[in-house]
Amino acid sequence: MNPYASPGTPALPLYLLDRAGYPAWRDAQPANVAAWLKAQGFDAAPGSTVLLPGSDGIAGAVLGVGDRLDPYAYAHGAQVLPEGAWAPQGELPAEQLAALQLGWGLGSYRFERYKRGGRAPAQLLLENTDAEALDVLAACARVRDWVNTPTEDMGPDHLEAIARELAQAHGAEVEVVAGDQLLEKNFPAIHAVGRASHRAPRLIALRWGDASHPHVAVVGKGVCFDTGGLDIKPADGMRNMKKDMGGAAHALALAGLVMARRLPLRLTLLVPAVENAIGPNALRPGEVIATRKGLSVEVDNTDAEGRLVLCDALAYAAEQKPALVLDFATLTGAARIALGPDLPALFANDDALAEGWLAAGRDTRDPVWRMPLWRPYLRYLSSNVADLANAGSRMAGAVTAALYMERFLPEDLPWAHLDTYAWNDSARPGRPAGGEALGLRSAYALLKARVGG
Repeated sequence: MNPYASPGTPALPLYLLDRAGYPAWRDAQPANVAAWLKAQGFDAAPGSTVLLPGSDGIAGAVLGVGDRLDPYAYAHGAQVLPEGAWAPQGELPAEQLAALQLGWGLGSYRFERYKRGGRAPAQLLLENTDAEALDVLAACARVRDWVNTPTEDMGPDHLEAIARELAQAHGAEVEVVAGDQLLEKNFPAIHAVGRASHRAPRLIALRWGDASHPHVAVVGKGVCFDTGGLDIKPADGMRNMKKDMGGAAHALALAGLVMARRLPLRLTLLVPAVENAIGPNALRPGEVIATRKGLSVEVDNTDAEGRLVLCDALAYAAEQKPALVLDFATLTGAARIALGPDLPALFANDDALAEGWLAAGRDTRDPVWRMPLWRPYLRYLSSNVADLANAGSRMAGAVTAALYMERFLPEDLPWAHLDTYAWNDSARPGRPAGGEALGLRSAYALLKARVGG
């Protein structure tokens, strides 16, 4: 359902108030309304709502908000207000209007591919809409939809189809290297991880933009399901592994957003898409595999497969000579243990790039948290038979994963890696249980700021 009502739709007034401004507003209301509010003990606390009485029913509502530039400050309104249209009162600054519009849309989201029904969310009636906020909302919804979709309907071939649809919509080009072609074209690590699946592994490359514009490469981990391989996950650890392509979902959505907003960038999007399955030819612990960069890797753990597909993609990204590389991956449980589900772990080899993303996260209320590339921990990835191992010690797992990937990039190429959860374990206003875009909005703001948008 559209979160926004069509122009001319009859709507009830909606007052957006915080605790500081609420008492004066309340005291200016008719005596019966003020008494009604006082009787309920309403104080416009963030996330609160109260309906206002009228002579023939509901006369309006008050939405309690906190940070007015945080989209989630408004997200509860879509679900708690009665069905129908609601018109915000008062002149809203542009930034607040964008936050309100985005938050209302996030609060209205439902994944309805397989199950429909339930009460329709309340609609927001706006005199003016922010086109960029609509595009950002669409990108966030795409991440949620793609991550929520089970693997049978979201395999490597489906990720390829998504990339082709985006390319057709925005005039981009797509190239795909699949199956045994990965060996012929020197993507051996991607092939090794995905070879046991009945669906061929592949590297999806999308290219867009003017060659005269700054070149950015965006890479997303596309492990469409992760059994753990022969180092098989326990049942509870495997249950939600349809979400292990969350990095690819973020990368694809970011590419779509950049193209929709026509940022003056030259974009290369790379998605190594595989299923980490179990079969007669599955990758085995102790194997030594080749990589595109020429480094040999001992497979210490087949469940540390994301960094294996990413290392080939990152090496290929560097060959394109971009000015900047960003990658997204649902990579380590260690990042979740360290930072919990809401804060993606940011690693970067460039302080200015890292600070730019952190600042974008603060501005958009889509935070990330910088973690150290503590290079002495490379000792945990040492191997007696290969140039390095893909895993090792249980110490500093998110750090060592990032250090592994850094080995496949030139030292002078600015690179940022986001270890994101891409998931809500439980529902909160604007954050339904299931797939989630975490770090997408701030990544877009980062790129926009870098080109002076």
